[in-house]
Amino acid sequence: MGTLYYGDVATPIEIEDRALAHVKVVIATKLRRGESFTLSWTHGPDQEVGRSTVWLHPSIPLRFVFDEPEPALLSRSWIEALATSANSSGGLLIVPEPEHPGS
Repeated sequence: MGTLYYGDVATPIEIEDRALAHVKVVIATKLRRGESFTLSWTHGPDQEVGRSTVWLHPSIPLRFVFDEPEPALLSRSWIEALATSANSSGGLLIVPEPEHPGS
């Protein structure tokens, strides 16, 4: 389970390593362009039922921590799906990985 630390938020955001690697690419791309946007996710099974959203801004510190020492192989189709959501009015939503990585 990877962890995303954003600003001075007391509770870090836990995201599965593979998903976090893909989310990182999309977040880094948008922040590099100076774009602000929201990131939303559904709470994990060991958390209270619900969902959360944070506003991501280039001036706020951000750190990605992965449990796995080796970087995940990235899926272009998953990055594209995440980027499409990030560019929508709803912001970046952590969507499941497409079943057919080549599509």
